[in-house]
Amino acid sequence: MITLLIVDDHPVVRDGLRGMFTADPRFEVLGEAGDGEEAIVAGEKLRPDVILMDLRMPRADGVTAIKELAKRGVPARILVLTTYDTDSDVLPAIEAGATGYLLKDSPRDELFRAVEAAARGQAVLSPAVATRLMGQMRQPASEPLSQRELEVLELIARGSTNREAAKALFISEATVKTHLLHVYAKLGVNDRAAAVATAFSRGYLTPRG
Repeated sequence: MITLLIVDDHPVVRDGLRGMFTADPRFEVLGEAGDGEEAIVAGEKLRPDVILMDLRMPRADGVTAIKELAKRGVPARILVLTTYDTDSDVLPAIEAGATGYLLKDSPRDELFRAVEAAARGQAVLSPAVATRLMGQMRQPASEPLSQRELEVLELIARGSTNREAAKALFISEATVKTHLLHVYAKLGVNDRAAAVATAFSRGYLTPRG
């Protein structure tokens, strides 16, 4: 059973989500929070598997709460669930450490699958958000790869998973995914295999003897 904390400043939204998840035996809702400050306190106290986090809330917004929860060592995976898919919302949330980003108009089954994936530590992005991220990442395509991007790419080239790369570099899986998106954009590719092949052909990586 996956335990949840629901964070949203609208009581009607919290009620709807609670009803949806409590009706399914795969999930247990441990509590709710109406803003970022309450989310930090509840997350630290309840230690849920997954926190469903809204972004725009009073007192402390979602990104602030995500950063503070990570700072306090709360192990919960954070799945952003919001109405907003603008660049100014998406990137800060992912870079703060969110495991996934979903929009509130997502179908129930998609939301359930996203929560299960987040609980396993897998990155989850709605199609609209993934498209927006890729579009933004392509803007600096002429830039060289940064040192951190090269470190991530070298580990991927050796067969490391996102989780293994994150552990090796002492960063979150979400941050690894963000670095990979930058790499894809700069190299003009769409997946890991193409990124590695292109990096070798351009001299970013050298074959190991």
